[in-house]
Amino acid sequence: MLGFLLRLLPFWVREPLLIAVTSVFGVRIMYLAVRDHDGVAAGLGVVFLVCAAVSVHKVVRALRARRNPVPAASAAGTTADAAVHATAQAPAPAPIPASAQAPASILAPAPAPVQAHAGVGPRPGPGAPEKEPNAWGQAFAAVAVFGALAVALWAAPRFMPSDDNTTPQPASCSDTEHEELPKAFKKTPRPVTGEELCEALNRPDLAKVLGTPVETATSASGTNNTAPLTDEKVAMPEAEVSFDTYTVNVSATYNHLSIDQNVKLMKYGDETDVKTLRVLGRPAVLSSDHTMRIEINLGSGGSGGPVQQGPLARTLTVALDRKDRGGYCDISVWSKSGALPADGALLDIAAKVLPKIPERPVR
Repeated sequence: MLGFLLRLLPFWVREPLLIAVTSVFGVRIMYLAVRDHDGVAAGLGVVFLVCAAVSVHKVVRALRARRNPVPAASAAGTTADAAVHATAQAPAPAPIPASAQAPASILAPAPAPVQAHAGVGPRPGPGAPEKEPNAWGQAFAAVAVFGALAVALWAAPRFMPSDDNTTPQPASCSDTEHEELPKAFKKTPRPVTGEELCEALNRPDLAKVLGTPVETATSASGTNNTAPLTDEKVAMPEAEVSFDTYTVNVSATYNHLSIDQNVKLMKYGDETDVKTLRVLGRPAVLSSDHTMRIEINLGSGGSGGPVQQGPLARTLTVALDRKDRGGYCDISVWSKSGALPADGALLDIAAKVLPKIPERPVR
């Protein structure tokens, strides 16, 4: 189809356009072939350059033919004119004397006078020659059109929105199912919901805070849970955002346990690298602990493997109010490889999430 369209173009448009396209592609492919040491690409680049050379040869031959035209048609017309002129000037036959004339009975009919052919006559004067298009002008116009198209294709992605569906889009909290709040949320004054926590955590700059600015969130969710072993009487909403490298989990537990009591419990637990500090004027503590890994078999048996120790997680626990009257917010980060970001990343996340959680009112 492309070849048919090219054949419809005039010679002085088609050939310069082919020269521009094949030479640009040939040089580009040869550069990539030399850089990547790719023999197949080098062969393809040679093909493009050969096509450009053939088109250049055609244009050169056409230009030479236009400069030195062959006068075949004018020579044929000149020969015909000379023959007619010679016939018109042929000498008439001499008159025969009367004494030598034969009797009328034996006289042969006199030859008919030679008449000029109806088609022979004065040739019409040459008309005004038809003006031929300028070959250099057509070539320049073709190259200019190709250059304009190339510039338009290069600049279009900069000024037009991309509709490429293959580009991964960050996960949205709007995909979270809206579920009915448990009774514990109705009995808790001013509790935050899982969806609100997800909106506060799933920020556009979260990946940059974690030290992986080129990554996008693969999943984001928020749930309205209750704390375990509390008979569903303690509200514990949580949100989780996952990237290729890190996973961040934020939860708010509305119990009566203070940060000081949490620090004392850590002495009897498996937490390591415990460090107390203050975040936004609130008591806080940093600690490290291993996550749990649970394998669930969805096959015919429906059984799962034993609970295993997962990768290490770093957690920042901050009080829900400045006076530490009970309740806290946990911000945890972990990765499958076991690598952890600096503690400054947890502090930056807390500075962005905590203002979205209302402080616990005085009981």
